Amino acid sequence: GGHLSGYGVIRKCRSGHKVGPLFADNPNVAETLFLALKSFASEEDPVYLDTPEINPEAVALAERHNMTVVFETARMYTGDSPDIDLNGIFGVTTFELG
Repeated sequence: GGHLSGYGVIRKCRSGHKVGPLFADNPNVAETLFLALKSFASEEDPVYLDTPEINPEAVALAERHNMTVVFETARMYTGDSPDIDLNGIFGVTTFELG
């Protein structure tokens, strides 16, 4: 069997396209996936990527592609926060799911 190193989706939104989820074992895989996904959008269309601020490699990916911060959110939980490795999350699925 093989090893899945990353997974990503791009979808049309009201204005442009949104990448998410974007999960990857490392920044190089995330970069490769992001570029492949971005190629489905036209040059004129904006591409959005909601990155978890706690993952500096995800923020760096967005910055390398001249993306700018539009707004920020906070990840909140009732009770203890789950044990999730956020270093593999380069783009959140949706704000409703995280």
